[in-house]
Amino acid sequence: MRFLSSLKYSFSFFLFPLFFLVSCNSEEPTLIAPDDGHFTKTMLTMGEFFEPIDMTILPNMDILIAQRRGEILRYNNETAELTQAGFLNVYFKTDVEGVNAEEGVVGIEKDPDFANNGYVYVFYSPIDKEVNRLSRFVYENGELNMDSETLVLELYSQRDICCHTGGDIAFDSEGLLYLSTGDNSTPFNQKQGEFTLDGYAPLDTRPGFEQYDAQRSSGNANDLRGKILRIHVNADGTYTIPEGNLYPEGMEGTRPEIFVQGTRNPYAISVDPKTGFLYWGEIGPDARKDNLGQRGPIGYDEINQAREAGHYGWPFFVGNNYAYNEYDYTTGTSGRQFDPENPINDSPNNTGIRELPPAQPAFIWYPYTESAEFPQVGTGGRNAMAGPVYYTDLYPQETRLPDYFEGKLFIYDWIRNWVKVVTLSPQSDYVSMEPFMEGTEFNAVIDMETGPDGKLYMLEYGRGWFSANPDAGLARIDYDPTSVISAQENLTEADAMTDEVPEAGHLIPTEEMSGKQLIADLDCSSCHLTYEMSVGPPYASIAERYEDSAETVSLLSRRIIEGSVGQWSDTRAMPSHADLSEEDAGKIIVWILSLPENK
Repeated sequence: MRFLSSLKYSFSFFLFPLFFLVSCNSEEPTLIAPDDGHFTKTMLTMGEFFEPIDMTILPNMDILIAQRRGEILRYNNETAELTQAGFLNVYFKTDVEGVNAEEGVVGIEKDPDFANNGYVYVFYSPIDKEVNRLSRFVYENGELNMDSETLVLELYSQRDICCHTGGDIAFDSEGLLYLSTGDNSTPFNQKQGEFTLDGYAPLDTRPGFEQYDAQRSSGNANDLRGKILRIHVNADGTYTIPEGNLYPEGMEGTRPEIFVQGTRNPYAISVDPKTGFLYWGEIGPDARKDNLGQRGPIGYDEINQAREAGHYGWPFFVGNNYAYNEYDYTTGTSGRQFDPENPINDSPNNTGIRELPPAQPAFIWYPYTESAEFPQVGTGGRNAMAGPVYYTDLYPQETRLPDYFEGKLFIYDWIRNWVKVVTLSPQSDYVSMEPFMEGTEFNAVIDMETGPDGKLYMLEYGRGWFSANPDAGLARIDYDPTSVISAQENLTEADAMTDEVPEAGHLIPTEEMSGKQLIADLDCSSCHLTYEMSVGPPYASIAERYEDSAETVSLLSRRIIEGSVGQWSDTRAMPSHADLSEEDAGKIIVWILSLPENK
């Protein structure tokens, strides 16, 4: 495999984790991390999206954006106009009370030979059939020809439940197509019975509770849910199975399309263009405390690396192969702890093989609270995503990133709103992690890709679930070695307009406004809006429910710090904010309680 291919080192070297790559006994220059001020987040469009979910950058620098509710939009690079290029009638919501469907249009990617064939692949949930479908369309004259649809693959997906679709599409350098799929299982507490999931792995095998058993999907080698598939798409739209997938063709109780088994919600995937290694972000479960040997570990998000086909554990393991236990939801008693060397799927909902391949540990893993192994990721809500591995020699010199980023992996978190750069060894092992553009405001980046020009492009969902967010947008990261931009200048237009950020040089005059600023700095807006319903209740509804008193401030402050579940429903969990002081949590509650009932 090749690493730092644009540099001709003939000697050993050391990687230091923060800022320097230092060569020994050489006169070649040291590579130093470029100052964040050399980078600018340039907004291409903002405030025009309704749940943008994925994008693909075309050779002419136009960008196609998939919106979950059915629209395929085109950003015209020459005119900077955003127009509709296609539409699919999709299942994206349910009438079942308390359930947020996550299906719809969830993935889009151009063909590697797009310049010659105009093919675009879309992964979506058709309104009239209980499946998720991968189809190929022809793009011509600035639009998708909806009549050109060629069905490539589809898989069953149980509807009127929540959650987890995955849905990202990627190609490797050999033209093989990778497709991520979610476990299609409900992670929240069952509404019936004394004993519930409590954020641990969904392993409920009772009749009638199938949606709470991910052994039927992720743990099932005969099911395409909870997997990353790898296929070769033929010219006529059929597909063949490449060598090296997890299960050989014809093996009873398995599907040969499976490259990776045991995923929960792999929302963003990326293939290293030189090594062929697959990376993905795995959005993990919500358990608040370790209950090892009885239920299982606390919840972790993961960044994963697959150098070859493998089983990555869910729902039997999470993080560094931390094991769950079988659990009887009728009696509340624990059974055997799963063995990562010999995972066994004995669920009555399993239609595949019983003995699974050994489980592979995560590449990077972190909980709601501080990570001992990876403290750079911080604390709070979690939504891990994997971006590209960057190689400078693949892009024009005048527009590409500096050589410092050669061979490095970009990762990001949708809720924590950070982007990190991971340094890899020549063998692609983890070496270190550092922030990227730390002073810049990001608004829930849901897709990050490298354009043909070598620049990074970011699709921002915006900080509110299932909404037409005013801060949703499409951004390009520009690098200029001759200028330094301040963090304040890197605020987007929406950031400058919002009253969540005070004017520079002005103090926030009251405790209420101080609490408002603290909320803006945390991950709260990912689940709460001030007056509109999101995943969590509006702040105004909280103010209406609780009496404005010192006892209320103390009670709700503890819930912010420690996390809570079941206060507004039987299902949704609020993450802990263990690093937040009682004083600051109290300021947040004081601001919430000060809100009027109406805008």
